[in-house]
Amino acid sequence: MLRLSGQGSTHTCDGVTRRDFLQAGMLGAVGLSLADLMTAQAQGDVAPGHDERSVIMIFNLGAPSQIDTWDPKPEAPAEIRGPFQTIKTNASSIEITEIFPRMAQHADKFSLVRSCYHTAAAVHDTGHQMMQTGRLFTGGVITPHAGCVLSYLRGRKSDLPAHVILPEPMGRTGGNLPHGQDAGFLGKAHDPFALMADPSQPNFQVPDLLPPAQIGEARLDRRRRMRSIVDETVKNFEASDSAQLLDSNFQAAFRLMTSTQARAAFDLSKEPPQVRERYGMTRFGQCCLLARRLIEAGVRFVTVNTFITVFDEITWDIHGSKPFTSIEGMRDIVAPMYDQAYSALLEDLVQRGMLENTLVCNLAEFGRTPRVNPAGGRDHWPQVWTQYFAGGGVQGGRVVGRSDPMGGVPAERPVEAAEVVATIFKSLGLDLETKLPGPQSRPFPLVDFGKREIEELF
Repeated sequence: MLRLSGQGSTHTCDGVTRRDFLQAGMLGAVGLSLADLMTAQAQGDVAPGHDERSVIMIFNLGAPSQIDTWDPKPEAPAEIRGPFQTIKTNASSIEITEIFPRMAQHADKFSLVRSCYHTAAAVHDTGHQMMQTGRLFTGGVITPHAGCVLSYLRGRKSDLPAHVILPEPMGRTGGNLPHGQDAGFLGKAHDPFALMADPSQPNFQVPDLLPPAQIGEARLDRRRRMRSIVDETVKNFEASDSAQLLDSNFQAAFRLMTSTQARAAFDLSKEPPQVRERYGMTRFGQCCLLARRLIEAGVRFVTVNTFITVFDEITWDIHGSKPFTSIEGMRDIVAPMYDQAYSALLEDLVQRGMLENTLVCNLAEFGRTPRVNPAGGRDHWPQVWTQYFAGGGVQGGRVVGRSDPMGGVPAERPVEAAEVVATIFKSLGLDLETKLPGPQSRPFPLVDFGKREIEELF
C-alpha cells in the first residue's frame, strides 16, 4: 500500500518540493494512497436492492483458537478442551466458551462457520492473503482485497472513500509477504484509505481532512502554480494517463479535505460519551464505533484490524511464551475487549436499522492446534477454524459445518477461502461471474475456481 508521507526532496522551478505537493494534494501525513483519493468508475452487475449494502470486515489478526472461543469441545480430554467452560447462548443451536458472555446474548444475530480450512503454509501472511482476497498470491500476481474490488466495481458514494482500513494496514507478522490489504493488480486507484491513527486517544482527529495548518494558503498557491506550469509546458503529459490520474486525484483530494461530511464522519466527539463507553475505550472498540459511523456516512467497505502485529502485544496469537500471548492473556485482555466491542456494534446496527444492509464478517487467517503445547498455548493450525457472519442478508443463529471431536479437521461441509470471499460478494449483490481486468490485460474471475457463496448462511 502506497503511503504518501516520504521525505521527498525533488524541487520544481518555483521552489515547491515534491513533499509539499504530496502533503497538500494527497494528504500524505495520514498515509493516504492515490487510490484513497480517486473516484472509481462503477462497473459490473449489481443485484436489485443490493446497491446500498455495505461491509464491515473485522479481521482477527493473530488467529483465535477455535476450541477456546466459538467451537468448544467440552467432551474432549483436558489437553484438548482447554481451561474454559462452555456456555449456552440465546440461539439454541450455538454454544461458545465463557469468555464471551455478551456475544452469547447476540448469537441470534450471527451465524458460525466451524469448518473453514486452507492447505497453504501455516504462516500468518498467507492466511491474510487468502481470507481477504480469496486467493493465495502466486506467480507475482497480487490479487485485490474484497473491499478494493467493491471500490473498482461500484466506486464511492460521496466525498468519502469507498474502502477504509482502521486503524492502519497490517504490519509485520513474521512471513515478510504481502497481506492482501491493497488493490493489487487493480492499481493504486482502488487502494483503501488508511487512517493511520488510534481513535481511542483523547485528542483523536484526522487533521488532513482539512488543508494542514502548517502548509497554509501560500504553499497551496505554489501547488496550484506548479499544476499550471505542468499544464502549460508539458502538453504531451497532459494527454497521458498519468496526468489524468493526477488531476482526478487532486480534485478528489481537495474535495475530501474540504468536505464537512468527511469531517463529521470521522469526528468521534459527536458521539455521546455513553455510546463510546459502550463500545469500550480501547483502540479496537473505538475502531468498531468509527466503522459504524463511516458506513452510516456512505463508506461502502470498512476493514477493522483487531491487531496490527503479533509481536510484543497481547493478541490472539497464543503460543504461550513471549513475545506472544498466553491463553490467560487472551482470557483477561483480548476477550473482554472483543466481546464488548463486537456486541456493542451488533446492538448499535440493530437499533439504527442498519444490520440488514451491513454485512459484519469476522475472519482470521487460521486456527490453533487442538492440543495445548508445553508452554501452555496453542500453535498455528490452518486445518480447521471458525469464522462468522451477521447482517447483510445472513440469517442469524445458525451453525454451518462442524469440526471433528478434537477440533482438528472439518468433519462436515469444509469451507475454503474462495467461498468466504464469494459470500461477501454475494451479500453485496455482485455477480460472481464478473471478470476483473487482470495482469497482462487478461480477464480475471471475481472468485477463483468457480467457487460459490456459503449458501447455508442466507
